[in-house]
Amino acid sequence: MILWRCFAWSPRARADEQDGPLWFPRLFQGDGRHDNPDAYGCLYLADREASCAVEQLARFRTQRLQPALLRRRGLPLALAAIELEDSAEVLDLDEPRTLTRERLRPSAVATRRREVTQPQALALHRARPQVVALRWWSTFEALWSNYTVFDRGAATLVARDVRELTIEDSAVVEAADLLGLRI
Repeated sequence: MILWRCFAWSPRARADEQDGPLWFPRLFQGDGRHDNPDAYGCLYLADREASCAVEQLARFRTQRLQPALLRRRGLPLALAAIELEDSAEVLDLDEPRTLTRERLRPSAVATRRREVTQPQALALHRARPQVVALRWWSTFEALWSNYTVFDRGAATLVARDVRELTIEDSAVVEAADLLGLRI
C-alpha cells in the first residue's frame, strides 16, 4: 500500500537519515497524537497527499498561502510516497470490532487531547508487539485515513518517491482550499 508523508526534507539525506523520508524524528516528538518518544519513534502517514499537507498547514488557517509556510527548520517541506508492506500488521482504530476489543470509544480516538491519545497509543504499542502501525481517521476529513507507524515497523517501509512542495502543488492547493488559506 502506498502512503504519503509530508516532512522537512534534506535532499542530501539518505532515506533513513535525519530529514530523509524514512527517518523517525523521535528527537522532535512529544506533541503529536500518538507520540511517546521515551518508548518509540513514529512516522505520521496518510492515505492521500492532501491529508499530509493539511496536517502541516492547519496552524496557518486564515493566513495567505506563501512559500515561507512550506519550510520547517530551514528545510523545504516535501511529500514522500512510502510503501508499507502488505504483510505489515496495522491496527485499525476505525473498525468497530477493534474499538470494542481494545475498549476504546470513537470520541476518545478522535479527540485532539494528547493526554488521551498518547497513553492509548502507548498501551496499544505495548499490548500488541506485532502491530507496526495504527490506522485512524483524520480530524480534518473523516473519510481520510491517517497512519501512525512505529519505529519497529521501519523494515516494512520503502520510500518510492519524494518531491519538494510548492504553493502550486495539487496537494497544497487542495489543503489550502480545505483550510480556507488564501492563495
